[in-house]
Amino acid sequence: DSAGGRAMLDTTKKYLHHRMAVVFIENQVETITDKDGRVMLDKKGNPLKKRTTTKDIINAATIQGTFSSRFQITGIDSARAASNLALLLRAGSLSAPIEIIEERTIGPSLGADNIQKGVLSVIVGFVLVLIFMAVRYRVFGLVANVALTLNLVMIVAVLSLLQATLTLPGIAGIVLTVGMAVDANVLIFERIKEELGTQSNIQKAISSGYDKAVLTIADANITTLIAALVLFSFGTGPIKGFAITLSIGIVTSMFTAIIVSRAIINKIYGGKKLEELSI
Repeated sequence: DSAGGRAMLDTTKKYLHHRMAVVFIENQVETITDKDGRVMLDKKGNPLKKRTTTKDIINAATIQGTFSSRFQITGIDSARAASNLALLLRAGSLSAPIEIIEERTIGPSLGADNIQKGVLSVIVGFVLVLIFMAVRYRVFGLVANVALTLNLVMIVAVLSLLQATLTLPGIAGIVLTVGMAVDANVLIFERIKEELGTQSNIQKAISSGYDKAVLTIADANITTLIAALVLFSFGTGPIKGFAITLSIGIVTSMFTAIIVSRAIINKIYGGKKLEELSI
């Protein structure tokens, strides 16, 4: 700034043909640890910190003339050294000093811990869904649980075939897919209940329930699939991972909910004369 320029002008006039050193001062706040590397705490349980100041001479040159805000330094060994020096000088021109409050090196253990927690959330959510379906829909709920389990296995299998990396957005896509697969089964089962109220033939009620719910399920999943494809086309990194997992899950959930569960139900109740239905 102008004040610094005037100070430099006065200094270079006074010390013309003398050597002038440029000192780079770095302030750091470090966490205090004991001899075993453990962080020391104060009485309130907060980490103890200490402030350190490091001073390094980054250049020493002879003042060949008077100057203020603009000057040249000659005789530097290489262009790389000149570039590094210019960078350090510009860093020192900031109006406020830079202080490193905290510095951490994050290793792969943090990512692994996040993935582990994500997988745990999938397992817990999946088990809760299985329990709810079994209690709410009885035999049909158990059939839905088989379809949901197959759905999850198929998603993981396809991701393995594609050699896709399991990320946190990908795990979120799996959880969302499980929820969508449950919705499909619930729509079918509730439709079957409605059909049971309008006709006495249980076999026809099951068939009509599946047939009439298919279009609703297909419409809901196709619109979501379109959104997933758009995310994959225009997204990057984690967004693409989420879109891939969601797209795979939509296809597998439709297959398991519409085809697999219907095949199992037909195997259980097909060709039998039924007076009541466990749903």
